[in-house]
Amino acid sequence: MDSPGGKDDETNLTGSATMELPVLTQPGLGETTTTVTTITQTGGDWSTGLFDVCGDTSTFLMGAFVPCCLDLSLAHQYGECVCLPMLPGSTFAMRVGIRERFKIRGSVCEDWTTVYCCYPLALCQMIREMKKRLKTQIYTVSTMLESS
Repeated sequence: MDSPGGKDDETNLTGSATMELPVLTQPGLGETTTTVTTITQTGGDWSTGLFDVCGDTSTFLMGAFVPCCLDLSLAHQYGECVCLPMLPGSTFAMRVGIRERFKIRGSVCEDWTTVYCCYPLALCQMIREMKKRLKTQIYTVSTMLESS
């Protein structure tokens, strides 16, 4: 029970007050919790082929004329330091990592051959894969709280 002084009275079975308890928490407007779940597609083959460059023109042009800049962008999208492409073998390592992360079929030998024989095309394919598999969805939740 609430007493006029803002303290709760604890009553015994006969109804008489025995002791006063201090109020430890104040009632609020309520709490809201928002959970956003992102589902990432995994498994299967690469979503685009090595020579499927016509679908993403900007990536193709970057890969054809300034592949080093595309490599920096890939490192950033992959979650690594943008200086990573300056290390020898880093693009090959990212390709293996992308394949493992998304459970894409293939082998280390195929990755090595693709990166070292078709470097610009491999970069374009890796960027397209990251774009397709890491699409993020933004959810906006509006909650109206009323005072009681």
